[in-house]
Amino acid sequence: MAKLGPIILVEDDVEDQLLIREALEGSGNSHELKVFGNGEQVFEYLMHTSDKPFIIICDINMPRMDGLALRERINETEYLRRKSIPFVFFSTTASRDSIEKAYELTVQGFFVKPSSFQDLTMTLGMIVSYWNVCKHPNKN
Repeated sequence: MAKLGPIILVEDDVEDQLLIREALEGSGNSHELKVFGNGEQVFEYLMHTSDKPFIIICDINMPRMDGLALRERINETEYLRRKSIPFVFFSTTASRDSIEKAYELTVQGFFVKPSSFQDLTMTLGMIVSYWNVCKHPNKN
């Protein structure tokens, strides 16, 4: 995790993208936010960017490549796996199967999107704050 790198949001719902952007700004976040609508887009970006992402916040249910498939593909790609980018799921639903699969894929967190904007801001603020102080191989 690069302390100054961008937050990568992988979310196909445009309204959720806007709410998450607002909530991150409201939580005092200073990281640039890069938004992608599906796993294929972010995978290509990660393979070709010189950016050192701070964290990936990813929805599970998306077209083309869902969040679980994205995480699996990152794990299978040595170049990306070695980047050690923190990865958390941020989804509307959380079935037992999806939570178990997510942790089998070594995610660092699984969060359900809160229903209120205040709780959304608080949750995202806690996630970013945690990774700001956490020791990590890629921290600048």
